[in-house]
Amino acid sequence: MPSLRLSALVAAILLAAIGCSAPARAQTIVVMVNGEPITNLDIEQRSKLTFMTTHKQPSRQDVINDLIDEKVKIREAKRFGVDPGISDVDQSYAAMAQRMRLSSEQLTQVLEKQGVRPDTLRSRIKADMVWGSLVRGRFKESLQIGEKDVAAAVRSGGEEKLEIEASEYKMQPVVLIVPRGSPPAVYEQRKKEAESLRQRVTSCAEANNFFKTMQNAAIRDMVTKTSADLAESLREMLDKTPIGHLTPPETTKQGVEMVALCARNKTTIDTPKKREVREKMFVEKYEAKSKSYLQEVRKQAMIEYR
Repeated sequence: MPSLRLSALVAAILLAAIGCSAPARAQTIVVMVNGEPITNLDIEQRSKLTFMTTHKQPSRQDVINDLIDEKVKIREAKRFGVDPGISDVDQSYAAMAQRMRLSSEQLTQVLEKQGVRPDTLRSRIKADMVWGSLVRGRFKESLQIGEKDVAAAVRSGGEEKLEIEASEYKMQPVVLIVPRGSPPAVYEQRKKEAESLRQRVTSCAEANNFFKTMQNAAIRDMVTKTSADLAESLREMLDKTPIGHLTPPETTKQGVEMVALCARNKTTIDTPKKREVREKMFVEKYEAKSKSYLQEVRKQAMIEYR
């Protein structure tokens, strides 16, 4: 899946050595794909990115094939109206940087020190984004995994248990907004406000009344999560919080945040093994469909080597 590829790319970039860039060659056209050029510079840039992330030197033809695939993926996605804007790609680029504990600017610096232009990575991100959306959207029904098939696969591995007991939490995130760059005293003042509100709020209805009318504050829509979705520390905090009350305030980039706990109920969820099996089965189906679809689209493409 594209998300898995991008996650691997994040990890690989983190491990890349910092080096110096070599001068780029002239932009001689090597291949035309549906009227769009792939140049020597494109090939050199992608080769550097691939080497940076895999520590293996790809063959020139493998790099060309990857670039051709990206061209046809993006063209096919546009045919079905899947065409993210620059801001969408930038958000994915920033999210990748954040997973590496970097800012977008710092990720750009890491790439440039390796002689890789940021647009080289952005192009790959865009192709993965549009192709993943297209395949999942067009073949949604055929990619579904039947519960009986999952259960059979789990049992064939020697496990009988398919579900475990868990808690389901219904929550509304709350934030007392603090402008960026504010001094610590402002955060402390807002934390005092938050602690005062924790004493007064005893239901989610009250939380909505308070925070929807309060200046520089916001209450988000209701979200429902199970134990499996939450970190252990947050689960423990929610288990200690009375229904209708607010969790202790925490300082974040947005300001001072809390959670209004609206309900906590017992439920059952899939075992970790069952979730693992379902995900594996989906990935296998997705990759098979993605490969066959790409082969079909590529056959229809006008590819001219120069």
